[in-house]
Amino acid sequence: MAVGQFYLSCLVLGSLGSMCILLTIYWVQYWRGGFAWDGSVLMFNWHPVLMVAGMVVIYSAASLVYRLPRSWVGPKLPWKLLHAALHLMAFILTVLGLVAVFSFHNHNKITNLYSLHSWLGIATVFLFACQWFLGFAVFLLPWASMWLRSLLKPIHVFFGASILSLAIASVISGLNEKLFFSLKNDTNKYSSLPSEAVFANSLGMLVVVFGLLVLYILLASSWKRPEPGILTDRQLLLQLRPGSRSFPMTYKPVTVRQPCEPW
Repeated sequence: MAVGQFYLSCLVLGSLGSMCILLTIYWVQYWRGGFAWDGSVLMFNWHPVLMVAGMVVIYSAASLVYRLPRSWVGPKLPWKLLHAALHLMAFILTVLGLVAVFSFHNHNKITNLYSLHSWLGIATVFLFACQWFLGFAVFLLPWASMWLRSLLKPIHVFFGASILSLAIASVISGLNEKLFFSLKNDTNKYSSLPSEAVFANSLGMLVVVFGLLVLYILLASSWKRPEPGILTDRQLLLQLRPGSRSFPMTYKPVTVRQPCEPW
């Protein structure tokens, strides 16, 4: 039951994540004039798209790698590599998003990092960078002892969820800030709720719903990878082929101790 619910949740999340990216692209293409890489306001338009794609959607996909039921059994190294690669992809897109906004500000003589949104965003990216390098050094490279990994794992997990929460807050504040700056003439005020404001506000709510669902899956105990060295009933179910009669219809959860976690 838990496996089926997880894959259904993945389908829903994949659809919501794709919608977040596509609707952000549509917003800046239809209402904000499209894209360019020349220091103009059209270059700024890359910023929301890259940040939503990198810091929210791809970051979430990387965070959920260890919730995949197939990662519960077998060697953990391929899943570690996928986890690190997706986070690296998210980080690269995030850096490009920062380049877009800083280049736009510098080209137009606009002060950098003056708003609460920019402070929150930079803090999120800084924590993300520290999180990735710590994870790469301690959990991917083979030098760290199991004692050190066990000590740092709860911290790593906590900051993983915290960074996603901060990224969502940054996106929401960024959307709101952009609308305040753009919708300020008498015929198209933000306070009059024009169509662009309705669309962008709805996009922000969609990002919030997506992020909350990701956080729920991350915190749901039934979808967490079993602890190292323990073979649970969920792993046994995955190891059995569909339709196999070697597993009884009624069973009790089995716990089998293994010497160590597979590398």
